[in-house]
Amino acid sequence: KYAIGPPIEDGFYYDFELPEQLTPDDLPRIEARMREIVQAEQPFKHEDVPREEALQRFADQPYKREIIEGVEEAEGAGGDTVSIYRNDGWQDLCLGPHVENTGKLGAFKLLSVAGAYWRGDEKRQQLQRIYGTAWPTEEELQDYLHRREEAEKRDHRKLGPALDLFSFPDELGAGLAVWHPKGGRLVRQLGDFVREIHVARGYELVTTPHVARSGLWETSGHLEKYAGNMYPPMHDEAGDYYVKPMNCPFHVLIYKSRTRSYRDLPLRMSELATVYRHEKAGTLHGLLRIRGLSMDDAHIFCTPDQLIDEVLGVFDMTLEVFRVFGFEEPRIELSTKPGEAIGDEAMWARATEALRGALDKSGMAYDVAEGEGAFYGPKVDFHFRDAIGRSWQLTTVQCDFALPERFDLEFMGEDNQRHRPVMIHRAILGSLERFIAILIEHHAGAFPVWLAPVQVKVIPIATRHDGYAEKVAARLHEAGLRVEVDESRETLGKKIRAAQLEKVPYVLVVGDKEEQGATVAVRDRAGVEARGVPLEAFLARAIVEDKERALETGDVGAL
Repeated sequence: KYAIGPPIEDGFYYDFELPEQLTPDDLPRIEARMREIVQAEQPFKHEDVPREEALQRFADQPYKREIIEGVEEAEGAGGDTVSIYRNDGWQDLCLGPHVENTGKLGAFKLLSVAGAYWRGDEKRQQLQRIYGTAWPTEEELQDYLHRREEAEKRDHRKLGPALDLFSFPDELGAGLAVWHPKGGRLVRQLGDFVREIHVARGYELVTTPHVARSGLWETSGHLEKYAGNMYPPMHDEAGDYYVKPMNCPFHVLIYKSRTRSYRDLPLRMSELATVYRHEKAGTLHGLLRIRGLSMDDAHIFCTPDQLIDEVLGVFDMTLEVFRVFGFEEPRIELSTKPGEAIGDEAMWARATEALRGALDKSGMAYDVAEGEGAFYGPKVDFHFRDAIGRSWQLTTVQCDFALPERFDLEFMGEDNQRHRPVMIHRAILGSLERFIAILIEHHAGAFPVWLAPVQVKVIPIATRHDGYAEKVAARLHEAGLRVEVDESRETLGKKIRAAQLEKVPYVLVVGDKEEQGATVAVRDRAGVEARGVPLEAFLARAIVEDKERALETGDVGAL
């Protein structure tokens, strides 16, 4: 029984209900049959058929019938019809277009087998999913497979636990992570950076609860449009309470806590807050998609006249932030009104034109993603590429006239009349968890000095050097660096190897000569070593790299 087989980034998949369990060993046999079909140059034939006829054609295919029954009108076909493509006895639902025949297909490879629930619903039938990739040429295919192999080496789900950063205990439940001490240091460094840059940009730091009564979520529209991603309510005598999937209604309440004047605007609120989303089990993926996540969330309340400048300020902040991490040249996308939305057409038109106006004024190129906006407003997304060329959607900027209307937000204008503010929702990094996953894979776990959980590892050559090693560590710690001493009874070689596996930026080896001369032997992650380096000279270098948030360690040979 055939389910769905859409294209995805860099490939495709198809879901099947099969009488036998597939394994990776089956993929070469399936590939061989695919190559026979390619060589046969089977032509693709397109038909638009009435829905009733389509239901008859797929009488023995329950998944296809369910799709057909859900089709109201085939896009571009006109009337109550369904778009079908055929080749050599095979037929499937598809809007197309297709290449002329199978012989036009280039290089391809089947990649893996996985389980998948029909419609992503764990209460529905579990299917078998085959993933594959296809490229115009064999060279491009091999290039992609190399990138994929590199991505597997960098997988944060392997590197994170290996580096002792985080884990997903079964006792907590799916999609919920705990941060270990080293991971906690990483989260703290990132959080401190986020708060620092927001304060410098004129944001006020706020704090809000994790739960709220149902009335708040009714007013905001979340219970109407987002309930499927919210956890079930908790009941008490005051009514139903929900854990928050978003922070925006809470920031609205802070705005409403007193009368606002045009002189108060723009009012920028920032909160690094944990939210909870009831993601389906089949969609969870390490830290990239989880159920408890910390958003670098902020909301700007401004006058309509201030709107474009405030959006431009967010764009500028985005570029500034990502330069720190070495991400530049984003791909930008304007997403318009989705099918499920709150607010009238005029409101959406105003919000969309405001974002379009800001983009045009910025001079940055952008694409338009029709129907991909949030339910309360259009948005602009920034996509950045990592070290192995993968694109990640990170910053989101959303323009919202709907929530100020629903919550009856006002400010007193210069004309002494009441006016409605505009609300900008924005997250620069997105969730810290997801961004850390991206950073782990971007750097292959070898973080820059300023982010590294352990910046310096001090290794005494013998036990008699433990005292000097502790003095070195104390001096580094006093200067604000994160440092550890390896006093294990392993050999020097094993200690150095362990520090390399932990991807510590700097290893300082100390022995008799170093203790006598108040020096250290410095070794970087690449294995470059310098001996007899004055401790204070190394310390000065490390402090600069930490404070300036350098992306690379300096030349050890120059110390």
